[in-house]
Amino acid sequence: MIRNIYRLGVVCAILCPALMARAQRTHLALTPPMGWNDWYRYRCKVTEAIVQANALAMVKSGMKDAGYTYVNIDDCWQGRRDAKGFIHPNSRFPNMKALGDYIHSLGLKFGIYSSPGPKTCAGYEGSYGHEKQDAETYARWGVDFVKYDWCSASKVYSPDQMQTAYRKMHEAILSTGRPMVFSLCQYGLQAVWQWGASVGGNMWRTTADIGGDGYERVMFYGLQQNGLGKFAGPGHWNDPDILQIGLGHLTHDEELSQMSLWCLLAAPLLAGNDLTHMSQATREILTNPDVIAVDQDPKGIEGHLISQEGPLEIWAKPLEDGSVAVGMFNLSLSKVPMTVRFKDVGMPNAVEVRNLWARKNLGVFRGAFPAEAPRHGVVLIKLQPR
Repeated sequence: MIRNIYRLGVVCAILCPALMARAQRTHLALTPPMGWNDWYRYRCKVTEAIVQANALAMVKSGMKDAGYTYVNIDDCWQGRRDAKGFIHPNSRFPNMKALGDYIHSLGLKFGIYSSPGPKTCAGYEGSYGHEKQDAETYARWGVDFVKYDWCSASKVYSPDQMQTAYRKMHEAILSTGRPMVFSLCQYGLQAVWQWGASVGGNMWRTTADIGGDGYERVMFYGLQQNGLGKFAGPGHWNDPDILQIGLGHLTHDEELSQMSLWCLLAAPLLAGNDLTHMSQATREILTNPDVIAVDQDPKGIEGHLISQEGPLEIWAKPLEDGSVAVGMFNLSLSKVPMTVRFKDVGMPNAVEVRNLWARKNLGVFRGAFPAEAPRHGVVLIKLQPR
């Protein structure tokens, strides 16, 4: 008996860490993560009070009920390392553990940011040489999400060492025993979609930063995701960057276009606006349940381009219930009629059509569905076989 117990202990010592690591990976981000990130609104002016206020607004605005859970602090929170090498926050974040506890008390999750290089993009302390210490610190603070931004890593790693650098932090996170979504931010370098999951990534940036340049940049980054769907699925997602909705760079129709495309892409939905001063129109875009359901569909299939005619593109995403979500995008400068043929999206001749933004059933159509898409706008529908 004693010998058997001993053998069991030896086996567990060998296998249990690997099994625990696998368990952590398999239950995280089964649908694209949803939440908020401070960077495009606050940049290095972010403070503990700002994060707390936006976390509370996430709850009060109905965003939490709509599925948004992660409250992610981006760059500029770091202070100095102590004599033992452990990171401490700067004066704008006097108590990270208390901040994490506050976020958790609201039923939300806590995200943080670092870099595999010696410095972050904004010049604050990165994690190079301190990966295990930082992961342990994040676990003590109750962190649930780590965004890991390449930045200065190019000064200490060669391009062929990128995977090694990201795997190092993933292993450090696993060693803490605390599940944390691991978000790779390296701007699509080295075709990350081909290897992101193998180094522990739950999501990986496929593009450069999206912020500040308006509709053309948003749609360029979104539409270039075509063909990447085979690399994504439950637990690991392509990430074309943060939503620009409510930041003042897009018109209403353009905001509908970004939200529609990101949901068809099964992309992470991270709001980037000031949630404490959010218009009703912005709130309605971010919380539309029919549209979010497309993004959060359990099947986890990423949408793809069905047809293109100049500035007119039609995208489709198969859903778990046998229906198909279709986005009809008009990138031109005038209102344009568009038509989706049901056979092109794998649907039978008779189809029930639902307008997802209006949350309204339009009836049964046969063969095709005609619509008029506004300038820089979208018609987002769900097709259900009859």
